[in-house]
Amino acid sequence: MPYFIFNKNQENIIGSIYKICENENDLNNLNIIKSDYKIIEDSQENFNAVKYGTKFPEKFNSNNITYSNHSPSFTKENLVIYVDFLKKGILQFINNNPNHSLLNRWQDYYTQLNSLNLDTIIYPLNTSLEQYFNDLGQPSYTILQLP
Repeated sequence: MPYFIFNKNQENIIGSIYKICENENDLNNLNIIKSDYKIIEDSQENFNAVKYGTKFPEKFNSNNITYSNHSPSFTKENLVIYVDFLKKGILQFINNNPNHSLLNRWQDYYTQLNSLNLDTIIYPLNTSLEQYFNDLGQPSYTILQLP
């Protein structure tokens, strides 16, 4: 069951999402003190929509999440910026967590991002990078999944 982690005591506040986890293993491997956050279980469908960029968890009320709809689209320049943003976040995690149980997943994803040939993509890319990878049969993760 997927989990959405929000900043505690920020009910009905837009932008209070902190992380998302696809399953209990990922939740247990987050670098957080669980009692410091509001953790809400939700559907795989909503998790996938967030992961692939068609929805964003705006806020929560009690155990209900309010989502906004998105239609991702990238120019080459925007995609370069986004990939660099992802790589910086992932590299920071890798450097600060050399013994983390999910280290290999994120090292592999970093390598995948480094190997991405942005010149072979047709622009505008009217999908998220995560959906693009998924469509190619490659692993994909959103930055919200980074422990």
